[in-house]
Amino acid sequence: MRGKLWFAIWSLLLWGSSLGKFLVEKNSLKVTSPDSLKNVYECAIGNFGVPQYGGTMVGIVVYPKANRKACKSFDEFAISFKSKPGAFPTFLLADRGDCFFTTKAWNAQNAGAAAILVADDKVEPLLTMDTPEEDKSGADYLQNITIPSALISKSLGDSLKKALIEGDMVNVNLDWRESLPHPDERVEYEFWTNSNDECGPKCDSQIEFVKTFKGAAQILEKKGYTQFTPHYITWYCPEAFILSKQCKSQCINHGRYCAPDPEQDFSRGYDGKDVVIQNLRQVCVFKVANESKKPWLWWDYVTDFSIRCPMKEKKYTKECADKVIRSLGLDLKEIDKCIGDPDADEENPVLKAEQDAQIGKDSRGDVTILPTLVINNRQYRGKLDKGAVLKAICAGFQETTEPAVCLSEEIETNECLENNGGCWQDRVANVTACKDTFRGRVCECPVVEGVKFVGDGYIHCEASGSGRCEINNGGCWKHSKDGHTYSACLDNQAKGCKCPPGFKGDGVSSCEDVDECKERTACQCSACKCKNTWGSYECSCRGDLLYMREHDTCISKKATTEVGWSFLWVIFLGLVIAGVGAYAIYKYRIRSYMDSEIRAIMAQYMPLDNQEVPNHHIHHDEL
Repeated sequence: MRGKLWFAIWSLLLWGSSLGKFLVEKNSLKVTSPDSLKNVYECAIGNFGVPQYGGTMVGIVVYPKANRKACKSFDEFAISFKSKPGAFPTFLLADRGDCFFTTKAWNAQNAGAAAILVADDKVEPLLTMDTPEEDKSGADYLQNITIPSALISKSLGDSLKKALIEGDMVNVNLDWRESLPHPDERVEYEFWTNSNDECGPKCDSQIEFVKTFKGAAQILEKKGYTQFTPHYITWYCPEAFILSKQCKSQCINHGRYCAPDPEQDFSRGYDGKDVVIQNLRQVCVFKVANESKKPWLWWDYVTDFSIRCPMKEKKYTKECADKVIRSLGLDLKEIDKCIGDPDADEENPVLKAEQDAQIGKDSRGDVTILPTLVINNRQYRGKLDKGAVLKAICAGFQETTEPAVCLSEEIETNECLENNGGCWQDRVANVTACKDTFRGRVCECPVVEGVKFVGDGYIHCEASGSGRCEINNGGCWKHSKDGHTYSACLDNQAKGCKCPPGFKGDGVSSCEDVDECKERTACQCSACKCKNTWGSYECSCRGDLLYMREHDTCISKKATTEVGWSFLWVIFLGLVIAGVGAYAIYKYRIRSYMDSEIRAIMAQYMPLDNQEVPNHHIHHDEL
């Protein structure tokens, strides 16, 4: 509680130190009837709704019998202000007090009123009706208010009420033609904004406006119809608090440039000084882009930074900002040089110029409200909407000098044609993540020939799924040399790149040849000689040795021949000897067989000396 109280006091000190004159943007209200009130009166344009800059609106004033402060829905009172076909539009006259100006306008719009006039309840100079900072719950309806609104003085309000009560018809003409000057053929306008994206509905409306208005702004700037300048509000820390913890966390350059803490707690998340530095970076992006004759790149940077580097995702950092800057082709070194040293005890010339620009000059008052749009040195009052702002800018041209966009209903630009919209692109395969839409380009990984690319769309997209290697080799490394082609794309996987055998690297940007000879992963035998080749290697042996790759060894070519022929001779001689031996045995056995047969035959007829005569009894009658 104490921290929040201190924050409130400190914020008041900062605001009090920066407040100066504040000029109210006025337009004319012409009463055409009754005759007693015919005249031209001043009224202050509300800072919401859609003022018809450059135009007029005629209507009949109605002062309701009930709900005169318009703080409740008119449906509760069965009151409608919708005009019948052919009738004048209805302007609701409401009393000031009891609720926000925006609530009155919203209820009037829902009841069918074409505009709302709020009569002041006290005699005082006219002021600008602004959107409420504290009305967080009803933030959604603020951006849906489309009818114009104006504050009129108490005296004029009393006169209109009196005439209506007496039964007179009050006709008025709201004239916005002089709300913005149109001195020449070019409109100069400024947009006072903030890089803080956690300040609620106002921050949301700011970035939404940048996204939707970017296309129109860039076309107007490129063709020289407008001169745009972004600005950022900073405050200085009162000298008595420079050394306090709060000022040190919310300020840079020793208290010279400060911004409120985004969470208003001084303890968690990002600090005010983080916002100041990012604001300064956005100013420097514009400065460097303007020097390179491309000031419209500021719109791309602010849009992309809000998408890619939000506070709630903890990406509100220099590293993330640098990636966005590089994607847009801007000189990062020049931007860092422009930012300077936030810790230096000296003035920053860029932020010093921004503080000087906050002070009102000529017809423009001090800038104290965010966001603020200044057109031709006059503060714009109205809805921060593409159509409404474009009308206000177009009202700043002299007749016949306005660009074609001012004469058409809408504007369409192809933001992918320049620098590919800052999105990822593969020029070789002619594939891009940039998609042009009516509201501006988006960076989204594409689907090409049935193959889906995945990634963030800004700095990275890669093909995924089957067939991905057919599209730019799946975003992987591929190279051909000496009649050989190697690829790091693995078609059997959903995604991923892997260097093939014989190479090392990330597989995406490069694969380097592995020197197998140097790393001793091949040709390890003592007699081996290794020669590295692209993607492989060659092994050989010294002298007359022969390399056997499967065994990683060397053998002698001569020894191999001699052993081979000797072995053949041994076999041959062995066969000859075996044959001769077999023949000798064969002859010997034949001869022995025949000898035994002859001996047996001869033994039957005559005894041999070494045989005994058998002792037979011979009978003479047998002879």
